[in-house]
Amino acid sequence: MPAPEGYNKVSKNMPVQITIVEDDEDIAALVAYNLERQGWHCTLVHHGTEGWEQIRSSLPDCVILDMMLPGMDGMEILQEMKAHEATRNIPALFLTARGELDDRLEGLRLGADDYVTKPFSSKELVLRVRNILHRANSSASRVMLQYKELCLDKITHQASLNGQNLELTAAEFKLLAYLMERAGKVQDRYDLQHAVLGHSDTTQTRALDTHIKRLRHKLGMYSECVATERGVGYLFRPLDDAPGV
Repeated sequence: MPAPEGYNKVSKNMPVQITIVEDDEDIAALVAYNLERQGWHCTLVHHGTEGWEQIRSSLPDCVILDMMLPGMDGMEILQEMKAHEATRNIPALFLTARGELDDRLEGLRLGADDYVTKPFSSKELVLRVRNILHRANSSASRVMLQYKELCLDKITHQASLNGQNLELTAAEFKLLAYLMERAGKVQDRYDLQHAVLGHSDTTQTRALDTHIKRLRHKLGMYSECVATERGVGYLFRPLDDAPGV
């Protein structure tokens, strides 16, 4: 899977990335205008199939979906998002003219985080997106992390694979937890050094590479989940989204 757009830049404070999949270009532009006034970055897509490809390749922080779209409709996009490890935790909000109760219930059943009907209040939409982002950020601090048979307990600092204890060093545990919490998103190597290893000395990048190498060895069948983005850094990439899968 290609690296998200913009990840070739070293940045300490990357803006929130929001993908808007809306076939009405005027509405999409209005939504983007109001969200970008909050300092968030918006990507606009006007076709359902292209929208899904954009979501899967860029892994935004939030998705705003119209229900009625050419190609894939909004429900189909949400179903695809929930079916893939890398996208299933990306929050999604439906912005649609279809306000019938059955439509709202079906969207929520599939995992939508919120539902706004057209015509809409721009202020209300901004507040709803802000609340969604807040909830998503709060969930990143959860104490249990799990991907298939790989489990991390952030309270006890214990890791297990297939029910067997993984003997990770403190640095290896912090590194793996940091990447898993941000699964699918490339983490700049210098940011990793600062956040995980506690230093930002660019002369010590080999220490990070050594930790990664040892961590991969201990992960065995899941070693390929800790992937390298050449020239940028590392990411935790679920096996079903690895290149060629």
